[in-house]
Amino acid sequence: MPIITLRRRRIVVDVDTQRHFFVNSGIVCVQNHRRVLANILRVVNWAKQRNIRMISTIQVFPSEYPYCNSPICDVEGQKKVDYTFRRRRTSFSADDRTDLLPEILDRYDQVIFQKRCFDPFEEPRADRMLSELQADEFILVGALTEGAVKATAIGLLARQKNVTILVDATGSYSRTVGEVTLRLILERGGKLTDTHTFLGSSCVQLPRRHSLGWC
Repeated sequence: MPIITLRRRRIVVDVDTQRHFFVNSGIVCVQNHRRVLANILRVVNWAKQRNIRMISTIQVFPSEYPYCNSPICDVEGQKKVDYTFRRRRTSFSADDRTDLLPEILDRYDQVIFQKRCFDPFEEPRADRMLSELQADEFILVGALTEGAVKATAIGLLARQKNVTILVDATGSYSRTVGEVTLRLILERGGKLTDTHTFLGSSCVQLPRRHSLGWC
């Protein structure tokens, strides 16, 4: 396969923003899920306004780990939160292929990868995309901080990418473990900040039609 040359100044990496993390009835609802989700949606809205591309991941089967101890697959919970979708998007199922469309980020605002594990670099197509993509900064939001966010950040840092974690836009199942994880990422060369600092003093507002009433 020919190398795809991808170059973007900034990329938002939306890690597993699925309903079982951010809906109150979710089997592994993260701590402070309403606040975290609101901050994620502000980042998504900021990316839309600035025409910044997004790479998104969704973990599919199995559901036993790291999300829950139940052997029952939570089909509804695996669905992505509605407002994290972009209008011009494409998605790839979880398989062992590595093909990608030429100039994919010129055609689409969002590329969504399904994965069979929490580490996107274990999926060949997602690995290729994240490894070949050249950007000044990869901005990470999503869940779990101690799971898929950690694996994504460590994988990007190992590939000499600049990584910024928006700590109040990442969700943790365990606050203590989440804080330890963030310190580890910081020690590996990642940057930590919050959405207010990152987006600036004029905080991006959510769309009027949006409601967090179901959280």
